[in-house]
Amino acid sequence: MDAVFQWAVFVFGLLFGSFLNVCIYRLPRGLSVVAPRSSCPRCQAPVKFYDNVPLLSWLLLGGRCRRCHTPISVRYMVVELLTGIVFLLCYAKLGFTLEAVKCALFAFLLLGLIFTDAETKLLPDKLTLPGLVLGLVFSLGVPVNDMATQLVPALVSLPVSSDISSRLLSFIDALVGAGVGASFIYGAGAIYLRWRGIEGMGFGDVKLMAMVGAFLGLRLTVLTLFAATLVGSFFGLGTVLVVWIKRTRRRIRRHHENRRQARRRAWHSAAMVYRYYQMPFGVFLGSMALLAFFFGHQILRWYWGLV
Repeated sequence: MDAVFQWAVFVFGLLFGSFLNVCIYRLPRGLSVVAPRSSCPRCQAPVKFYDNVPLLSWLLLGGRCRRCHTPISVRYMVVELLTGIVFLLCYAKLGFTLEAVKCALFAFLLLGLIFTDAETKLLPDKLTLPGLVLGLVFSLGVPVNDMATQLVPALVSLPVSSDISSRLLSFIDALVGAGVGASFIYGAGAIYLRWRGIEGMGFGDVKLMAMVGAFLGLRLTVLTLFAATLVGSFFGLGTVLVVWIKRTRRRIRRHHENRRQARRRAWHSAAMVYRYYQMPFGVFLGSMALLAFFFGHQILRWYWGLV
């Protein structure tokens, strides 16, 4: 029976992933996610119900429109598969519980934001703001169990019943996490703007981290910020290095420059990429938030063990 439940949860995740693909395409364009029905962007042919089966339809059609054979992005299959997998992980970790529902909704929102930011450099309010509200609401039913929950009862005698006080403290933990997450990104963006004279962080990232903080609480929010900054920095440096190497080779091949001169001139091009390239930081924030949700406490225990 457990295997049956696992398959049911996985298929349920695939269905949510199919809807998430609609959100990823339409929300940044200001379109309704309800109507009209899905159609090919090129030939405008409506997608038949038998061509809209999650995962299978993309594979059977070979990633192309049935009518005009326009390639369909592999993102559709990847999003559906990932959503099914994370729903299954939530069930395997938490069973049929309210906490598993919270986990699945959090993963659903993060996957939508990750792929939307990767494609369009946008983080739609229609995902982040409802996510923030949901995170705060869930904190009343699923304990966040962070700093306020652990420290306040030891310092203050609460006059209300234990159940009400635990829910209130969990809500405070969610609020603190949301506030710290949003404030850190906002502050970092303001500092970057003053330092470089260009915008480094958008308000979409601020709202994303407010949502993440509401779901995770303070400690895992800090872990998310630290991990995302680290991974994003490596990605940025790697991008600059790749551009430098490619343009160095191009200058040697096309302009017949010596290696030293080619490297020096190619470095100026790479530096321009570093200055003006818009890195989708929401991809790293969302990915690390997922990692923190599933493995954050284990990572923190390992880290404090080293210290």
